Amino acid sequence: MASTSATVPQTGFFGHPRGLATLFATEMWERFSYYGMRAILLFYMYDRVSEGGLGMPESFAAALISVYGASIYLAAIAGGWVADRLLGPRRAVLYGGILIMCGHISLATPFGAPALYASMVFLVLGTGLLKPNISHTVGQLYPEDDRRRDAGYSIFYMGISVGAVLSPFVVGTLGQRVDYHLGFGIAAIGMFFGLVQYVHGARYLGDIGVRPANPIREDPTGRRTLTLLGAGLAVVVLVVAGFAVAGRLTADGVIDALSVLAVAVPIAYFTVMLRSRKVTGDERSRVWRFIPLFVASACFWLVQEQGYSVLAHYADSRVDLDRWGFGIPSSWFQSVGSLVLIVLTPLFAILWTRLGDRVSTPQKFAAGLTFAGLSYLLLVLPAAMSGTQVLVSPLWLASSLAIVTIGEMCLSPIGMSATTRYAPSAFQTQTMGLWLASNAAGQGISAQIVQLYGPGTEAAYFSIVGLVAIALAVVVLLLSPLIRLRTPAPVG
Repeated sequence: MASTSATVPQTGFFGHPRGLATLFATEMWERFSYYGMRAILLFYMYDRVSEGGLGMPESFAAALISVYGASIYLAAIAGGWVADRLLGPRRAVLYGGILIMCGHISLATPFGAPALYASMVFLVLGTGLLKPNISHTVGQLYPEDDRRRDAGYSIFYMGISVGAVLSPFVVGTLGQRVDYHLGFGIAAIGMFFGLVQYVHGARYLGDIGVRPANPIREDPTGRRTLTLLGAGLAVVVLVVAGFAVAGRLTADGVIDALSVLAVAVPIAYFTVMLRSRKVTGDERSRVWRFIPLFVASACFWLVQEQGYSVLAHYADSRVDLDRWGFGIPSSWFQSVGSLVLIVLTPLFAILWTRLGDRVSTPQKFAAGLTFAGLSYLLLVLPAAMSGTQVLVSPLWLASSLAIVTIGEMCLSPIGMSATTRYAPSAFQTQTMGLWLASNAAGQGISAQIVQLYGPGTEAAYFSIVGLVAIALAVVVLLLSPLIRLRTPAPVG
């Protein structure tokens, strides 16, 4: 595990390395742009054309939102490979940010569905490069035996929260009240600020991530690897072209294919790592232990990411937005979780530091899944008490979003930190990409089940998904003695 070159732990940013401030601010602006775009994207897709939207069916828009998110996080695996083998994490983050900005600019143009699909390409490629590499770089700021690592990831996660809490108020309000394209344009400006911050603060990162960890030019099989990749890409292009010519390249077919891909690719990548000669016996054992955490994470994100599909639709159609005397833009609910994160992040950073090894990573994951399940079970109550034809208080949805966010604090930053310890040396950044692909797997499955949600199935939908999450939490808790890794004793 690489670390900083300093022999004494750096403490220039609230007791953490100064480079954490650079990564914190970069991620804050990137998430401002991303969550701002996500806050209004569903409404833009299914809103009437006369109101500035695209007029898509609501169930189709919800499914497309899910596979869009799945593709973004699925691309994180490829982004990790590109960084490990070709660019190095530092350039991957920079190029990814530029592509993300181009994606938001595409949405800001008045070219309808073609601009939407072009933006998806830019955002999938850009986020795939940026997300795993910036998250991995946070771990590289700390020596392997540094107990500040979990707290550092919690602070980094607060950067995500700051960007995410502001964007629905800014991008959401302008998008819903003025013009959707103006909102997307503000998201592009946010990513531009993130790029400026990243370039300006790069000096605080030293030489971390400048070079690829396992450069392909130093690998005797590198040329063969590139040839196989090129051949594989050519096959994919030919297959897609064949379906297009045959008239079978439908939007529903693409959604189904991406759902399958979101689950199949992580399985294939785990297989590659487990069979690789570059992975030692001890590292292979760690990969096996990582698999249950991956499954738990996928289930958690299946619930949490439905905040942008099922719960966004719930906010728009089931919540009394005029309850408090003024019309609440439905996109504002996307800020609830981020507000909770900002309040709780310092408390969780202190909590994890003080608890140390007394609460293991699998136990934290089990807690995260339990909160996710409870957040959905809570929404069964208003449907059971008043039916689905009566508008409900905003507090029901706000409470559900707050509960799942507590679960997120138990799972997401801890998962990023754990990934840096479970990862084999030859697959460091790629494993972070694989971790992010758990989000893709969850959203890939979600793309299939969100189409089952509706007024007639609301209570059953929330009940079943919530209970499945809690059941999996129990399984993870029972397996925790087999999954956990012991943190090395600190040196000195």
